[in-house]
Amino acid sequence: MRNKEFYVVIERDEDGIYIGEVPQLKACYSQGETIDELMQNMREVIETCLEESTTEFIGVQRLVI
Repeated sequence: MRNKEFYVVIERDEDGIYIGEVPQLKACYSQGETIDELMQNMREVIETCLEESTTEFIGVQRLVI
């Protein structure tokens, strides 16, 4: 199986919890108390999202309004 690469957008909320989201996959997000915990959680959720995904990521385009 070929490795797939995903970008994780990471934010930190007001309580210091790290929140990650993969824009390429629908509803693919998780959280963790540390970056390491978040990334482990993201690996698990990405695997789940890939199993359930029925869409194909095409790309990102910039829109200026």
